[in-house]
Amino acid sequence: MVQSSNSTNAILEQTPPSFVVVGQPTEGLKALADQLPQVMQARGYRHEPGTEAPRAVLNFIQADKPTPYRRKAQATMVVSFLELPQMPPDPIAGLYSYLVRALSNMLVVYVPGQGAHFLTLELGRYHEPEGPHFVERVAERIHPIASSVLVVNNRFEPGLEPELWQGDALTQSLSAAGRKLAEWDLLPAAFPIEEILPPEDFRHVKRLYGIGGLSYGNLSVRKDEKRFWMSASGVDKANLREVGRDILMVTDYDVEQNAMRLSVPPGVEPRRVSVDAIEHWMIYREHPQVGAIIHVHAWMENISSTQFNYPCGTYELASAVAEKVREAPDPSRAVVGLKNHGLTITGHSLEDILERIEGRLLRQVPMT
Repeated sequence: MVQSSNSTNAILEQTPPSFVVVGQPTEGLKALADQLPQVMQARGYRHEPGTEAPRAVLNFIQADKPTPYRRKAQATMVVSFLELPQMPPDPIAGLYSYLVRALSNMLVVYVPGQGAHFLTLELGRYHEPEGPHFVERVAERIHPIASSVLVVNNRFEPGLEPELWQGDALTQSLSAAGRKLAEWDLLPAAFPIEEILPPEDFRHVKRLYGIGGLSYGNLSVRKDEKRFWMSASGVDKANLREVGRDILMVTDYDVEQNAMRLSVPPGVEPRRVSVDAIEHWMIYREHPQVGAIIHVHAWMENISSTQFNYPCGTYELASAVAEKVREAPDPSRAVVGLKNHGLTITGHSLEDILERIEGRLLRQVPMT
């Protein structure tokens, strides 16, 4: 029996998200460090000091030594807090290295008298001034990050039909579409990250977050009512060839294990499927008329966009995108903006999508 997205979401939310507090807050951050855990617990979070796999980490760092929190679970989200006497003239150039060096999903910079400035990996920027309900507003800002559930586990099952071990006409269409995207020379991320960071930090963030010149998006095509072919994570989209390595058959989402199920040929050491597989799974299950989906780090004018800056690969981002597809005049041919991240486009086929978006993509994603 297929779980609906609503019932699946209810299952995932049965256990309140846990969090821990680490690091030593500076003098100006002590009040926030004392009060924020209480506010989060009032929102339903569980404060579990000492747990090795919390959902979220509140990491208080120093400007001269932004100590990272070493995750023991890939699904842990880290929000780092830093106090500065003033904001740098160029906030992104001045702050992004702190976010990267502290291995954070979000950086919160507190400036006495000004309040909190927020910066995410995707360059989302927000500000909450000091004043009434300041701590509650900070908690509201970090909630989409701190509560997110990453769907990154893969469950490989060697049950793919022999006639599909070498692919089929649909995998050939994936290969062709991948070559087309490569010709367009899109950015590997939603912004020119290499212009923000020095080379050493750029190499570090590529390793940490899986950003690279070969991984500028993902694409999938429906096989049948329940299954779809999808590009693997971090592979060269211009060279999608081998089933189980470059292209994977997604069969289902396992709620209990929070993992994508994949059918692979025997004797192949499979790659992980793209982290956006949960998003594609939701869309295909709800809209039988959708035959293909493409995600790119680019933008288009006059499109509907998700409201929150959820991390890539999370159940929450997938749900937000699926909602926007549902609201589209024609869900089978929708264009949805992912806030500070890129586009998800549905179509009857990959060729249909490419024809509709060619010449209309804006390389720079607007950051808000």
